[in-house]
Amino acid sequence: MTTSTTAEYGTDRRTVTVRVNGRDVAREVSTRTTLADFLRDDLDLVSVHLGCEHGVCGCCTVLFDGRSVRSCLMLAVQSDGHTVETVESLSADPAELHPIQESFAEEHGLQCGFCTPAMVLRTKEIVETGRQLTDAEVRHEISGILCRCTGYQNIVNAVQSACAKLRCGGPGTDERGE
Repeated sequence: MTTSTTAEYGTDRRTVTVRVNGRDVAREVSTRTTLADFLRDDLDLVSVHLGCEHGVCGCCTVLFDGRSVRSCLMLAVQSDGHTVETVESLSADPAELHPIQESFAEEHGLQCGFCTPAMVLRTKEIVETGRQLTDAEVRHEISGILCRCTGYQNIVNAVQSACAKLRCGGPGTDERGE
Protein backbone atom coordinates (compact mmCIF):
# COMPACT_ATOMS: atom_id res chain seq x y z
CA MET A 1 0.00 0.00 0.00
CA THR A 2 1.34 3.40 -0.94
CA THR A 3 0.84 6.56 0.99
CA SER A 4 -0.41 9.59 -0.86
CA THR A 5 1.41 12.87 -0.92
CA THR A 6 -0.19 16.25 -0.92
CA ALA A 7 0.96 16.79 -4.52
CA GLU A 8 -1.30 13.97 -5.70
CA TYR A 9 -4.31 15.90 -4.49
CA GLY A 10 -3.22 19.30 -5.78
CA THR A 11 -2.59 20.84 -2.40
CA ASP A 12 1.18 21.17 -2.89
CA ARG A 13 1.79 24.91 -3.26
CA ARG A 14 4.74 27.01 -4.37
CA THR A 15 5.44 30.70 -4.62
CA VAL A 16 6.13 31.96 -8.12
CA THR A 17 7.60 35.31 -9.02
CA VAL A 18 6.93 36.26 -12.61
CA ARG A 19 7.02 39.48 -14.60
CA VAL A 20 3.56 39.83 -16.14
CA ASN A 21 2.84 42.67 -18.54
CA GLY A 22 5.76 44.68 -17.21
CA ARG A 23 5.17 44.26 -13.50
CA ASP A 24 6.57 41.74 -11.05
CA VAL A 25 4.01 39.48 -9.42
CA ALA A 26 4.57 37.00 -6.61
CA ARG A 27 1.80 34.53 -5.78
CA GLU A 28 1.42 31.20 -4.10
CA VAL A 29 -0.09 28.68 -6.51
CA SER A 30 -0.93 25.01 -6.56
CA THR A 31 1.72 23.06 -8.44
CA ARG A 32 -1.09 21.76 -10.66
CA THR A 33 -2.42 25.18 -11.71
CA THR A 34 -1.95 25.91 -15.38
CA LEU A 35 -0.41 29.17 -16.51
CA ALA A 36 -3.72 29.98 -18.23
CA ASP A 37 -5.70 29.51 -15.01
CA PHE A 38 -3.12 31.50 -13.05
CA LEU A 39 -3.34 34.42 -15.49
CA ARG A 40 -7.15 34.34 -15.68
CA ASP A 41 -8.12 33.45 -12.13
CA ASP A 42 -5.33 34.89 -10.00
CA LEU A 43 -4.41 37.95 -12.09
CA ASP A 44 -7.77 38.63 -13.79
CA LEU A 45 -6.19 38.69 -17.27
CA VAL A 46 -9.24 37.41 -19.11
CA SER A 47 -7.85 37.96 -22.60
CA VAL A 48 -6.28 34.52 -22.17
CA HIS A 49 -9.04 32.43 -23.72
CA LEU A 50 -9.47 28.76 -22.98
CA GLY A 51 -10.88 26.84 -25.92
CA CYS A 52 -9.86 23.21 -26.04
CA GLU A 53 -7.57 23.08 -22.98
CA HIS A 54 -5.48 20.48 -24.87
CA GLY A 55 -3.13 22.82 -26.74
CA VAL A 56 -4.84 22.29 -30.09
CA CYS A 57 -6.69 25.56 -30.70
CA GLY A 58 -3.98 28.02 -29.61
CA CYS A 59 -6.48 30.54 -28.22
CA CYS A 60 -4.63 30.57 -24.89
CA THR A 61 -1.39 31.74 -26.56
CA VAL A 62 0.69 34.19 -24.54
CA LEU A 63 4.25 35.42 -24.97
CA PHE A 64 6.64 33.66 -22.61
CA ASP A 65 10.04 35.36 -22.65
CA GLY A 66 8.94 36.83 -25.99
CA ARG A 67 7.95 33.51 -27.58
CA SER A 68 4.47 32.12 -28.23
CA VAL A 69 3.36 29.38 -25.87
CA ARG A 70 0.05 27.71 -25.18
CA SER A 71 -0.65 28.66 -21.59
CA CYS A 72 -3.08 25.77 -21.07
CA LEU A 73 -0.15 23.34 -21.49
CA MET A 74 2.20 25.05 -19.04
CA LEU A 75 2.07 25.04 -15.31
CA ALA A 76 2.18 28.34 -13.45
CA VAL A 77 5.22 27.14 -11.49
CA GLN A 78 7.12 26.93 -14.81
CA SER A 79 6.76 30.70 -15.18
CA ASP A 80 8.79 31.38 -12.03
CA GLY A 81 11.55 33.84 -12.93
CA HIS A 82 10.24 34.43 -16.46
CA THR A 83 8.34 37.12 -18.34
CA VAL A 84 4.78 36.65 -19.58
CA GLU A 85 2.86 39.02 -21.83
CA THR A 86 -0.85 39.00 -22.54
CA VAL A 87 -2.69 41.27 -24.94
CA GLU A 88 -3.33 43.65 -22.03
CA SER A 89 0.38 44.58 -22.21
CA LEU A 90 0.09 46.25 -25.62
CA SER A 91 -1.37 49.56 -24.56
CA ALA A 92 -1.07 51.38 -21.25
CA ASP A 93 -4.28 53.25 -22.04
CA PRO A 94 -7.27 50.97 -22.72
CA ALA A 95 -8.81 53.75 -24.83
CA GLU A 96 -5.80 53.75 -27.16
CA LEU A 97 -5.06 50.83 -29.46
CA HIS A 98 -1.61 49.51 -30.25
CA PRO A 99 -0.76 49.61 -34.00
CA ILE A 100 -1.22 45.83 -34.18
CA GLN A 101 -4.70 46.13 -32.68
CA GLU A 102 -5.47 49.01 -35.07
CA SER A 103 -4.44 46.80 -37.98
CA PHE A 104 -6.77 44.01 -36.87
CA ALA A 105 -9.65 46.48 -36.62
CA GLU A 106 -8.89 48.21 -39.93
CA GLU A 107 -8.41 44.95 -41.86
CA HIS A 108 -11.41 43.22 -40.25
CA GLY A 109 -9.06 40.56 -38.88
CA LEU A 110 -11.57 39.51 -36.25
CA GLN A 111 -15.15 38.46 -36.03
CA CYS A 112 -16.18 36.72 -32.81
CA GLY A 113 -12.88 37.79 -31.21
CA PHE A 114 -12.15 34.53 -29.42
CA CYS A 115 -8.82 33.90 -31.18
CA THR A 116 -7.95 37.60 -31.51
CA PRO A 117 -5.80 38.05 -28.37
CA ALA A 118 -3.70 35.05 -29.39
CA MET A 119 -3.46 36.25 -33.00
CA VAL A 120 -2.45 39.74 -31.87
CA LEU A 121 0.30 38.36 -29.62
CA ARG A 122 1.54 36.04 -32.36
CA THR A 123 1.60 39.08 -34.67
CA LYS A 124 3.67 40.96 -32.10
CA GLU A 125 6.16 38.11 -32.12
CA ILE A 126 6.23 38.11 -35.93
CA VAL A 127 6.68 41.90 -36.07
CA GLU A 128 9.54 41.75 -33.58
CA THR A 129 11.53 39.47 -35.88
CA GLY A 130 11.79 42.46 -38.20
CA ARG A 131 11.30 40.25 -41.25
CA GLN A 132 8.84 41.06 -44.00
CA LEU A 133 6.92 37.84 -44.70
CA THR A 134 4.93 36.72 -47.71
CA ASP A 135 1.25 35.93 -47.23
CA ALA A 136 2.09 32.22 -47.36
CA GLU A 137 4.72 32.67 -44.64
CA VAL A 138 2.26 34.60 -42.47
CA ARG A 139 -0.28 31.79 -42.89
CA HIS A 140 2.35 29.31 -41.74
CA GLU A 141 3.32 31.50 -38.76
CA ILE A 142 -0.27 31.81 -37.51
CA SER A 143 -1.24 28.22 -38.30
CA GLY A 144 -1.05 27.18 -34.64
CA ILE A 145 -4.06 29.32 -33.74
CA LEU A 146 -7.45 28.22 -34.98
CA CYS A 147 -10.04 30.74 -36.13
CA ARG A 148 -13.50 29.45 -36.92
CA CYS A 149 -14.83 32.73 -38.33
CA THR A 150 -12.57 34.63 -40.68
CA GLY A 151 -11.12 32.30 -43.28
CA TYR A 152 -7.74 33.81 -42.25
CA GLN A 153 -7.26 36.21 -45.20
CA ASN A 154 -8.22 39.27 -43.18
CA ILE A 155 -5.92 38.11 -40.38
CA VAL A 156 -3.08 37.78 -42.91
CA ASN A 157 -3.92 41.29 -44.14
CA ALA A 158 -3.85 42.55 -40.54
CA VAL A 159 -0.43 41.00 -39.90
CA GLN A 160 0.90 42.56 -43.12
CA SER A 161 -0.61 45.92 -42.17
CA ALA A 162 0.95 45.76 -38.70
CA CYS A 163 4.30 44.96 -40.26
CA ALA A 164 3.96 47.94 -42.58
CA LYS A 165 3.00 50.25 -39.69
CA LEU A 166 5.84 49.01 -37.52
CA ARG A 167 8.27 48.88 -40.45
CA CYS A 168 9.25 45.22 -40.56
CA GLY A 169 12.34 44.77 -42.68
CA GLY A 170 12.00 46.06 -46.18
CA PRO A 171 14.27 48.46 -48.07
CA GLY A 172 15.16 51.81 -46.61
CA THR A 173 14.68 50.98 -42.93
CA ASP A 174 17.37 51.56 -40.35
CA GLU A 175 17.80 49.93 -36.94
CA ARG A 176 14.95 52.06 -35.57
CA GLY A 177 12.65 50.94 -38.41
CA GLU A 178 12.72 54.39 -40.08
